[in-house]
Amino acid sequence: MVQIDDVIVSLDVFREKFVCNLDACKGECCIEGDAGAPVELEEVEKLEEVLPVIWDELSPEARAVIDKQGVVYTDSEGDLVTSIVNGKDCVFTCYDDKGYCYCAIEKAYREGRCNFYKPVSCHLYPIRVGDYGPYKAVNYHRWDVCKAAVLLGKKENVPVYKFLKEPLIRKFGEAWYAELENVAEELEKQHII
Repeated sequence: MVQIDDVIVSLDVFREKFVCNLDACKGECCIEGDAGAPVELEEVEKLEEVLPVIWDELSPEARAVIDKQGVVYTDSEGDLVTSIVNGKDCVFTCYDDKGYCYCAIEKAYREGRCNFYKPVSCHLYPIRVGDYGPYKAVNYHRWDVCKAAVLLGKKENVPVYKFLKEPLIRKFGEAWYAELENVAEELEKQHII
C-alpha cells in the first residue's frame, strides 16, 4: 500500500490490468449483485434532479420502486446505495436493442441532457473507496462478472489506475492523480509493480 495525502492506495490498483469489455459482459455489473451501487450523500440530490430527464427511459418496475422508496436506500451493511429492482438490477439501468444494459444517467449526460455523469462509485468501478475516519482506502475489487475486462486489460497492458484516470481525477483531483502517476513510476523503477 502507498499513501497519497489522506488516501491509502492498494498496490493492486497499480499491478492489476483492466479494460471494460462491454461486448463480452453487456454491462452485467449494473444488474448483478446483492445491493445497489454505493452513493455519496451529496449525490442523492443530483440523482433526484436528473429523474425528470430520464424517467421515460426507466422500466415501469424501476419507476415503481423509486415512487415507493426513492432513488437510494440503506443496505444491510448500513451503506447508502442506489435502489434496485428484482433484488439486483440498479433502477437506473436500461437496455439497448442488442440487449446491452447501460446507465440512463450516463446516457443523458453524454447526450448533453444533464450535467451529472453518474454516481462516482459506478464511474470508479472496479475501484472501491472505503472511508476510515480521516483516511480513504482505494482498493481494486475483483468480481467474476469482469473476467473479460481483466483479460482485455492484460492483452492491452492497461493498469487499473490508468483505465480509471478520469474518475480518479473526478474523485480526488488532478494534483492527486499526478502524484499517483509519480508513485507508479517510482514503484516500477523499484520493480515493486
